[in-house]
Amino acid sequence: MLRLDERRLLGALDELASLGAIEGGGCARLALTDEDKAGRDLVVGWMKALGLAVTVDAIGNVIGVRAGTENLAPVMTGSHIDTVRTGGRYDGNYGVLAGLEVVRALNEAGVTTHRPLAVAVFTNEEGARFQPDMMGSLVYVGGLGLNEAYAAADKDGASVGDELRRIGYLGPTKPGAVKPHAFVELHIEQGPILDEEKVQIGVVESVQGISWTEYTVTGVSNHAGTTPMRLRRDAGYLAASVNLFARKLAWEMGGDQVATVGSLALRPNLINVVPNRAVFSVDLRNTDEAKLKEAEARVAAHIAEVAKAERVEVEAKVLARFEPVIFDAGLVDRVEHHAKALSLSTRRMPSGAGHDAQMMQRLCPTAMIFVPSVAGLSHNVKEHTEAADLAAGAQVLLNLMLELADEEAG
Repeated sequence: MLRLDERRLLGALDELASLGAIEGGGCARLALTDEDKAGRDLVVGWMKALGLAVTVDAIGNVIGVRAGTENLAPVMTGSHIDTVRTGGRYDGNYGVLAGLEVVRALNEAGVTTHRPLAVAVFTNEEGARFQPDMMGSLVYVGGLGLNEAYAAADKDGASVGDELRRIGYLGPTKPGAVKPHAFVELHIEQGPILDEEKVQIGVVESVQGISWTEYTVTGVSNHAGTTPMRLRRDAGYLAASVNLFARKLAWEMGGDQVATVGSLALRPNLINVVPNRAVFSVDLRNTDEAKLKEAEARVAAHIAEVAKAERVEVEAKVLARFEPVIFDAGLVDRVEHHAKALSLSTRRMPSGAGHDAQMMQRLCPTAMIFVPSVAGLSHNVKEHTEAADLAAGAQVLLNLMLELADEEAG
């Protein structure tokens, strides 16, 4: 059986992590920044050194293809290399670099597969700088138009289209030009379940639905000492009430429901002034679409009630909305089979985080492989996965891709 080189995989992860490195061992490579460009350049260089045919499409997705003996649809893997501002070194990066390590192992063994193999780097998966998240893969599968994607802007007004041009990754290829035979994404769990239960491989059956909404509240600034409470029109009060309501709602609904107010900005943001403006986000997720809609409706009703009582105006802007996704049952079974064949413990589970794989399921049979995140930490500079677990997940990926690559057309 072909084996991956664990030390080489770890070395590649370390080298990529050095680009955009921040204090504590983490990374800040927000999408389409100079740091993201540096990471892309490094990965593209590695792809070319491995003999992959590299293309960049019009949304900046990078696809490296290793030829097979037949000109058939490729077996694709990959993920993303953009990070949040306080990111770790494994989120996304692991799936891309493990894919390259699969190619490297095959090259060294002199193995040519029946189907081509492809490794993808998708643009702006995180959505930390531009919304929606999973932008590159969403455009790839036809779920978002290029012009709409290009128009998305960050908080400073820089647009996706302009930034792609600036860093040299607005490519000539049409997104989705290559339709894979299958797509498998290897990823850290980003949650505590596998680590708590001491399970080595997560067999991912589905991805939670995601609802991101930004609310802008307009009230009236006034003196914090002289304005009676009954006369206030406090934008900050509404924002604070939603933060508390969202937490209470998640506990009350139970199950897989989660709710987060992750960003909040007040104006004028002064200690002795009643805020006249609040801009905040609400992130709701659930594996059940009906329950996700219920959570959205209850948050909206709470906001309307408080806004009326406080006499403030509210505008809502949907940043991202994706229904739950169920992965291909047959491919999920194969993930489990290959993990067990390596005597690795497994657990079937949903993904709480969004991934490019949930978009690719629209295009071809798709599945995901999870490995444990120590203490469940992710989007955190202390994000960590043990070397043995990284190697185990990559080995499952290699074995599964080899099996898929031997399949005939039809």
